[in-house]
Amino acid sequence: MSNINIIESSEIASHSYQENWAICYENGAEKDLKKSFHWYKKAAEYGYVTAMNNLANCYENGEGTERDLKEAFYWYQKAAVRGNVTAMNNLAIWYENGKGTEKDLEKAFCWYQKAAERGFKEAMFSLAICYENGKGTDKDLKKTFYWYQKAAEGGYANAMNNLAICYKNGKGTEKNLKKAFYWHQKMAESGNVNAMNNLAFYYENGRGIKKDLKKAFYWYQKAAEGDNVNAMCNLAICYKNGEGTEKDLKKAFYWYQKAAEDGFKKAAFSLANCYDNGKGTEKNLMKAFFWYQKAAESDNVKAMFNLAIYYENGKGTEKNLERAFHWYQKAAECDYINAMNNLAICYENGEGTEKDLKKAFYWYQKAANGGNINAMSNLAICYENG
Repeated sequence: MSNINIIESSEIASHSYQENWAICYENGAEKDLKKSFHWYKKAAEYGYVTAMNNLANCYENGEGTERDLKEAFYWYQKAAVRGNVTAMNNLAIWYENGKGTEKDLEKAFCWYQKAAERGFKEAMFSLAICYENGKGTDKDLKKTFYWYQKAAEGGYANAMNNLAICYKNGKGTEKNLKKAFYWHQKMAESGNVNAMNNLAFYYENGRGIKKDLKKAFYWYQKAAEGDNVNAMCNLAICYKNGEGTEKDLKKAFYWYQKAAEDGFKKAAFSLANCYDNGKGTEKNLMKAFFWYQKAAESDNVKAMFNLAIYYENGKGTEKNLERAFHWYQKAAECDYINAMNNLAICYENGEGTEKDLKKAFYWYQKAANGGNINAMSNLAICYENG
């Protein structure tokens, strides 16, 4: 071995030791982020590429030094140019979000592509999203599918979900519900609660697999226990109707309540119904009113109609004909037929609004044409009396 080779080998070993010291201080029992930063910087300045990426991390998170996004960007860029795939992916993220540099979607795409082509799974996923949404490149659903598939086959969970959606909707590939089911199942078995809910839906409706309500219930339950609010609501429906399990209105109420309190809009109406009718809980009109109001404010038309009835009759709240009129009108304008008839009555009798027979006739006619029997009768009276 020549003296030059001996010197080069010793320098490489020295830089490697510097980085190893940095890692020890970062993760060891005697944690010292300042010393970790010091040794990453020494190794990076000597050209050790992995240390460059780790140094950038220190600057990004303010570990062992003051937070400095420009310096972080500088070192991510240095490491990426020298072939570090983690740095390539990080650099792409920074270009995408304008972090430490100006936002540049084309450069973000370029670095995602470089990292993806070198087998970095997270970059494959991000590259697929670029192709899907036309971010930094032309929209291309076939390439979207290709990169989701590559990332999914490499075990990247989020890609499995998106690949399943591609198969479900025929996005960039032929529609294939069996393959969609397969990828939802893979992801669900890896612990992803969103996939568990999707898998349950496939079992419930026999999509890509034989219909199996017990398995649907099982996966809804797993997802609900993992705090998926959609699954909580679906699990409540299973208990309410006895689908895949024994009927249990108390448990149905429990899961509606949990989903509603976690902000799931669809559950608010169902919870209000439970309180309204005393299903699975004691009847409580004030609580029913509260949840109908929440649901109505989230654009649930049935809740709008029920809320109007509550205001009209003083159920769970003070009687307020103007508010009743308001919610009948909102529901009617959303094409809710029963609300149209009640809105017409408001106009006919001047309840909560000024009396207006032309508008009353208009809404009776709309409701009658939509099949409301009471409106048909009321419309007949309008024609009879002129």
